[in-house]
Amino acid sequence: MLVNLWGPEKTISYAGCIIQLYVYMWLGSVECLLLAIMSYDRFTAVCKPLHYLVIMSPNLCLRMIIMAWSISLANSVVLCTLTLNLPRCGNKLLDHFLCELPAMIKIACVDTTTVEMSVFALGIVIVLTPLTFILISYGYIVKAVIRMKSKAGQRKAMNTCGSHLTVVSIFYGTIIYMYLQPGSSASKDQGKFLTLFYTIVTPSLNPLIYTLRNKDMKGALKKLLGSHHESAKGKRS
Repeated sequence: MLVNLWGPEKTISYAGCIIQLYVYMWLGSVECLLLAIMSYDRFTAVCKPLHYLVIMSPNLCLRMIIMAWSISLANSVVLCTLTLNLPRCGNKLLDHFLCELPAMIKIACVDTTTVEMSVFALGIVIVLTPLTFILISYGYIVKAVIRMKSKAGQRKAMNTCGSHLTVVSIFYGTIIYMYLQPGSSASKDQGKFLTLFYTIVTPSLNPLIYTLRNKDMKGALKKLLGSHHESAKGKRS
């Protein structure tokens, strides 16, 4: 997408568009399922800390990762193939930043109700099922935190889950708005903005969100900000 946006010509080859569509859908679906897997990891760490190493064994982690990538690949193949089979009657102008499913469906010159319903149905499986699993996991986590008598233990548990919850809120909020609504209910500009948000802004924030809960990273950031502050004071004086 960044290559396509670079320079005066905003074009992409048909083959490049197809590759972008499949890979984009694949990686987006993987993100949904990985967030659900991470919620199970948080649930185990908070609710069953003594059994954590036994439950979250490398073998189980590997199986869950393979399952997430495989299901996401199957979802991408089905939805993208259905979309690409729609006739476009020579329409090659895509009013979007990238080759994305809703934008590709909109340029079709036939009734797209069947494809839109398929996107909605698989969207429920890929988006809402992991989200439901995440909410159930955090329901148990909240119960466990409430039962803790130690304030330090409660803070530690919330710190463990805080970064993950932040990413879940940002990512799922935009995804649900984009994929689980009728195609005509959102304007093109809204769709483009939200796509840009969860494609660029959310992944860019992820490293910051996840690393700022690390004590070493917090210390390094404070030192960096402190050095810049001292440098600015020295220049003014």
